[in-house]
Amino acid sequence: MNEQPRTVRMHPRDNVAVVLNDGGLPAGTALPGGPVLREKVPQAHKVALSDLAPDDEVLRYGVVIGRAARAIPAGSWVHERLLKMPDARPLEGLPIANAVPPLMPPLEGYTFEGYRNADGSVGTRNLLAITTTVQCVAGVLDVALARIRRELLPKYPHVDGVVGLEHGYGCGVAIDAPDAHIPIRTLRHISLNPNFGGEVMVLSLGCEKLQPERLLPPGSIPIGGEGSGHVRLQDEQHVGFASMVDAVLATAERHLARLDRRRRETVPASELVVGVQCGGSDALSGITANPAVGACTDLLVRAGATVMFSEVTEVRDAIDQLTARAATPAIAQQMIDQMAWYDAYLARGGSDRSANTTPGNKAGGLSNIVEKAMGSIVKSGSAPIAGVLGPGEKATTRGLLYAATPASDFICGTLQLAAGMNVHVFTTGRGTPYGLEACPVVKVATRTDLARRWHDLMDLNAGRIADGEASIDEMGMELFRLLLDTASGRRTWAEHHGLANGLVLFNPAPVT
Repeated sequence: MNEQPRTVRMHPRDNVAVVLNDGGLPAGTALPGGPVLREKVPQAHKVALSDLAPDDEVLRYGVVIGRAARAIPAGSWVHERLLKMPDARPLEGLPIANAVPPLMPPLEGYTFEGYRNADGSVGTRNLLAITTTVQCVAGVLDVALARIRRELLPKYPHVDGVVGLEHGYGCGVAIDAPDAHIPIRTLRHISLNPNFGGEVMVLSLGCEKLQPERLLPPGSIPIGGEGSGHVRLQDEQHVGFASMVDAVLATAERHLARLDRRRRETVPASELVVGVQCGGSDALSGITANPAVGACTDLLVRAGATVMFSEVTEVRDAIDQLTARAATPAIAQQMIDQMAWYDAYLARGGSDRSANTTPGNKAGGLSNIVEKAMGSIVKSGSAPIAGVLGPGEKATTRGLLYAATPASDFICGTLQLAAGMNVHVFTTGRGTPYGLEACPVVKVATRTDLARRWHDLMDLNAGRIADGEASIDEMGMELFRLLLDTASGRRTWAEHHGLANGLVLFNPAPVT
């Protein structure tokens, strides 16, 4: 083999290292300053740097990610079947705002071309949203959307598109249950996303539990009445299917005409609201892509922007690091409250945080949720945590925020849209064609092999860090500039191909 063996150890205390070489390393490879491999170790997987006895601690990131289930000789491949996962850290006795990072110097002079809204928010796209109150109207909406795109959008060239906010909620649910407010406020706040320019249109059936007045109470958005943007299919004036579709088109055209008058203008980078997320993760996620996102997060916070990191089960095992970084004790307590609520939610379902890791995560070298969590939180960078959002809440402060969401890619993205996200960063090591209609998604590959094979799906290759071609800070700045370009209208690969996942509302209340 011509290529020199390359591994990385994340912390001086670590007794395992991760293989960086594309394709892994064969048995018999002598690691520089380390053991000889006893077996083939795939790329992104761990190798034991010293002999481990049964029950010895296995450390990565300087953190115990498990205990040896049996003796593991130096040079062995360390994978999930050889590790016993530690218990979750109790939520009592955590460090509270005792390691708040100092504020970083401001980063000034960076701008993008965005759409200024009446409420002061800024969109990165100029889209018409059609909000639905219930899944029953989805078929009519699909037909109407096809006609809007074919017949109306060519008349309004300054509108980027039309988005149907379709979901599985609205009826057949316990709508007065204690947690029913979560999906309702999620859909309400998505309807107010800055990429929709304040032009919200509602399509309802008429008999559903989620009535328009409950979804959008008086004072939030005017609905009902002429010109209000509300079409109710059960109204008597709709005689036949064609009448319903025609009503949707007529209402949509009024919104499109107003949206078409909007133009991009130069705004400061502080108007970005960025959601960061990882999916289809591998062990390189925490070495290349996520640290690069963390460096970009620091730049965004310095520029005055808002950045949200999320995924409860993927931060739960690092809660002590996060509560210590909270800007105030109250913010630390809010994080603890979100962890406790989710612990109870999982327990009601007979599960725990260990259910998070997927077969692909493990095939990519992540042995368990503890290891995955340590690589996930680095997306948050090093700034103080300035606020906490419950699921479905809307961001009202700037800086680094923790938005509590499930780790499901689709639910997390949906909840970050509700929080006001206007551009999305998504890292992946295994690969996913994930996208959102409502918001541009910049996808970052952890490995050069993935970026090469999925050359027209990945927007940035952070695998260059593992290849020794770029530093974490260099990749962070490259991503920062790419986000500004994307916010200004540069299309992502997902947008180019028209790839978009559906909205998935988080509904912890009962289905009836």
